[in-house]
Amino acid sequence: MADFTEVCKKNELTNGTMKRVYIEGKDITLALVEGKYYAAVGRCPHMHAFLSRGTLKGTIVTCPMHGSQFDLKDGKVVRWVTGSGIKSLIGKLMSMLGMAQKHEKPLAIYEVRIDGERVMAKIV
Repeated sequence: MADFTEVCKKNELTNGTMKRVYIEGKDITLALVEGKYYAAVGRCPHMHAFLSRGTLKGTIVTCPMHGSQFDLKDGKVVRWVTGSGIKSLIGKLMSMLGMAQKHEKPLAIYEVRIDGERVMAKIV
């Protein structure tokens, strides 16, 4: 059974914000929403953009590259790949070449707990 690992201090995030951390060889996106901390895999399953560079509205994170959306509560896909222009064209070409995830894929979510001033996540 994996242990909990410190991923940040409570004062490192303000409500409605995200940040990227690299822990135990994994990119992780951390978010604080209405006083609750969330941890998820750090890269979008479509083309591996850093989710922490996207936007956060409630618990919904939007990928900065193609607009895929995921709920940080459970990792479920809210909306899969969108976009237009050159980014969308490149994404479609890469998908055709097998270089990107073609089908919807939810985010891996990590269990989070608070230990004093430390935010801890169970990295598996």
